[in-house]
Amino acid sequence: MKRIEKDSLGSVELGNDIAYGIHTARALNNFHCSGRAVHMDLIAAMIMVKKACALANKATNNLEAPVADAIASACDQLLANSGQDTFVTDALQGGAGTSTNMNVNEVIANEALRILGNDYGLYDIIHPINHVNMSQSTNDVYPTALRIAAIYKVRTLADTLAALQESLQEKENTFSHILKLGRTQMMDALPITLGQEFGAYARAVSRDRWRIYKVEERLREINLGGTAIGTGLNATTAYIYLVTDYLQQLTGLGLARTDLMVDTTQNMDVFVEVSGFLKACATNLIKIASDIRLMASGPKGGLGELNLRPLQAGSSIMPGKVNPVICEMLIQAALKVIGNDTIITQAAYMGQLELNPYGPLIADSLLESLDLLINAVSAFNQNGIRPLTANEEQCLAFVEKSSSLAAVFIHELGYDRCAELAKEALAADKTLRQHLIDTGIYDREVLDTMLNIHQITGPGVPGRSR
Repeated sequence: MKRIEKDSLGSVELGNDIAYGIHTARALNNFHCSGRAVHMDLIAAMIMVKKACALANKATNNLEAPVADAIASACDQLLANSGQDTFVTDALQGGAGTSTNMNVNEVIANEALRILGNDYGLYDIIHPINHVNMSQSTNDVYPTALRIAAIYKVRTLADTLAALQESLQEKENTFSHILKLGRTQMMDALPITLGQEFGAYARAVSRDRWRIYKVEERLREINLGGTAIGTGLNATTAYIYLVTDYLQQLTGLGLARTDLMVDTTQNMDVFVEVSGFLKACATNLIKIASDIRLMASGPKGGLGELNLRPLQAGSSIMPGKVNPVICEMLIQAALKVIGNDTIITQAAYMGQLELNPYGPLIADSLLESLDLLINAVSAFNQNGIRPLTANEEQCLAFVEKSSSLAAVFIHELGYDRCAELAKEALAADKTLRQHLIDTGIYDREVLDTMLNIHQITGPGVPGRSR
């Protein structure tokens, strides 16, 4: 069985069992771009917005109670059991998200009709625009929904980073007694403990966690009630104040009506700000994963200071090879986040006058970045950091072999003499410790004191009072 739906452009034939309508059908024909439907978390947030609007319109006597109640019930059903075959518009679409808004409007209207015992498409009873979209525009619904979806994900990401920080701090304690060679510009440098390195990683992640946790405040201001350009035309003052209250209750979020809806409708800089913090987080994650990948290199031809858990065979031609796949996964996810930040930045500054038409690109990129970080950080923590162990003997061997320990003796012997001794030890293929003993400059007991792990990995001058 078929039904015919009409709009100002003509008519479209749809199956009677199809929950969306003519606007969605046109979008399906027009947008064959990404091959991905709109993110379902954005759809869910938009459905919450629609329910809040229906309740506010009912409370202000703009919408009859039976219609409003049916719309609210349809929203509840869709939130409990929404299907990707119902919300089908492409993630990248023209029109500032109008196709997605209409997809949601049409599905809610048809499901509300079904609740009242009617067939799909009987819009004289419940209309997608006149009733479901009452007092609204895509331009206030879409950015409000994006803020809601982003806040939920920001909270999850902050918790995920907190778990990673905790794991890194545990390694900081576990590795606190392991002396290893520091490296600057990939060359031998002063000694450091492995615990100190992991403490620095934990501190970097803690900054990311705090920044991302705090950025929720920037997402709480919504322009719902501003309608098309933020002036609020076709929305009553009572509705504008009430709809935010309902949305707070439905989402459990501390949302607030912006005091200048024109600004919030025009400008997308808040999403650039959020993405910027995600980019900062991504850069720290790349640094951490790259360091661990390097320190775990080998097992015979690399540094071999860390031992990653073997997760899978690493080669189809080299038997026994195991690769640092968990680090490489995180690095790739983080690089994608950095790329998305560039996209979001460019899409945000391309808004013109009263609206930014590139909201769908911003939404797709931002939600993808949040998902990537949540999933990649969780996997890296579980399969990379928590089971990570250290090769203590290898770490110490690099320290002993390096001439960089010459810096310990600068205050007693001077820089130039220490440089000569380091060069001599290297040429003789001896450790600096042994060379100092062989040349009679220090005896073994004095060296053991001066090269004590606590002496050479903290402030002060070795061999002197601290």
